Amino acid sequence: MKNAATPKPSVSIATRRAEIRSLWLLALLVALAGVTAPAYAVDGCKALLCFAAPSWRDVPLCVPTIQQVLHDTARGKPFPTCSMSEPANSASHQWSSAPSYCPPQYTRVIDGESGPIYSCDFIGAVAVNINGSLWARTWWSLGGDSVTEFTPAAKTQLGTWNTRFDDDYAAWLALQPPAPAPCPTC
Repeated sequence: MKNAATPKPSVSIATRRAEIRSLWLLALLVALAGVTAPAYAVDGCKALLCFAAPSWRDVPLCVPTIQQVLHDTARGKPFPTCSMSEPANSASHQWSSAPSYCPPQYTRVIDGESGPIYSCDFIGAVAVNINGSLWARTWWSLGGDSVTEFTPAAKTQLGTWNTRFDDDYAAWLALQPPAPAPCPTC
C-alpha cells in the first residue's frame, strides 16, 4: 500500500512578495551603510541596518534583533557596534531627559511644589548616522513601544517611511495655543 504524499503547505504570493521586499530592503540598507559582509553575520551590523529601515517592525528579519537590542539596553548591557561598517555609519543609544532630550509631543509636564516636573514617554533613543549625518532616531519604551524620527535627508532617500512620529508631532502642534499677536505699540 502506497502512502499518500503529505501536502506541502501553500505560501501565498503576497507572503512571497513580502519576503522578497524584506530581503530587498535589507540589501538596500547594506548598500547605504557601506557594509561589505552580510548583515546577519554580526548582530550590531544587523541592528544598525534595521534601525535605519523605514519601519523595522515591517521587516520580519529585524523584529527579533531590535527587540533583543532594546531588551539588553534596558538592562544595562552595552549597545552593540558594527565593526564592518564604515566609520561614518553607526548607531548609538542615549537615555532620554525631558525636556531637553525628548520630543515635545512625548514630553509630559506635572506641576510640582518647586516648579514643573518633566517626564518623557520614552526612556531612550537610538540614533543612526549614515555617511556621518543623522539618519534617524528611534525613541523606545520599556513597554515595547517605539517611534522613529527620520531626518529630511532620510525621508528624501526612503520615499516612504513610518509617519507616526510626524503624525504625533502634527497632532501635538495643533493642540498648542496660538502665538500672541505682535504688539504694535510695545
